[in-house]
Amino acid sequence: MSQGTLRLGRREFTAHEPVIMAIVNRTPDSFYDQGATFHDEPALARVEQAVADGAAIIDIGGVKAGPGDAVSAAEEARRTVGFVAEVRRRFPDVVISVDTWRHEVGEAVCEVGADLLNDAWGGVDPKLAEVAARYGVGLVCTHAGGAEPRTRPHRVTYDDVVADILKVTLGLAERAVALGVPRESVLIDPGHDFGKNTRHSLEATRRLGEMVDTGWPVLVSLSNKDFVGETLDRPVKERVLGTLATTAVSAWLGARVYRVHEVAETRQVLDMVATIAGHRAPAVARRGLA
Repeated sequence: MSQGTLRLGRREFTAHEPVIMAIVNRTPDSFYDQGATFHDEPALARVEQAVADGAAIIDIGGVKAGPGDAVSAAEEARRTVGFVAEVRRRFPDVVISVDTWRHEVGEAVCEVGADLLNDAWGGVDPKLAEVAARYGVGLVCTHAGGAEPRTRPHRVTYDDVVADILKVTLGLAERAVALGVPRESVLIDPGHDFGKNTRHSLEATRRLGEMVDTGWPVLVSLSNKDFVGETLDRPVKERVLGTLATTAVSAWLGARVYRVHEVAETRQVLDMVATIAGHRAPAVARRGLA
């Protein structure tokens, strides 16, 4: 199946247009920035900088992915809904995504202007897709290996991890479309680190082309994750180079959307890969012509 136009909010993205999704965590205990954007002003400053650096999507999350203090749906909504409304007011054309697995939160953020629901836990709440359909917003369908939200994998095994990724994500995507989510607004995500060990995430990256070949737009969330850290034996704050290398490979293999912390650096990597692939002209081409 060929890649088509991706439609999210007011934006349309062509098949060879890589899209950056900037992470904005409204949590006090996020693994990477440790709460740097928990409060409104630094979070809004982060959005402004991310947009200036080339992000088309802002992904707002109210619960850290890993284990930690319990966060109720009401508290998650408190952290995200008002912020989504303010981002919508200040940045009318940016695509607003919300990272949630709960339909109650999905409903609340769609009411105030969210364009995309990023379900990182693989449809654990089936009503979330129903919310996306009802509001006509996009949905990210992720493989999480059947893991419960906010749990770490333990001795998880697959006969073929990519076959499982394809079965789960394609099933979630087709269900979403059957419910009424616009087909051109559905993405699939291999779910690096979610329900996977490092070797699983590396294999998912190596075989990413199999997901791309389905025709569904592929989102990758690679930024500073444990599989990068274990591959290079680097702590969280020293994983940027490994992340960017993985980003370049994913771009060459055809991923469409990149969920990241480092927007400006990712933009350069994606532009370079797109130019090598022949999908983008060099910004300047004077060498040998003067």
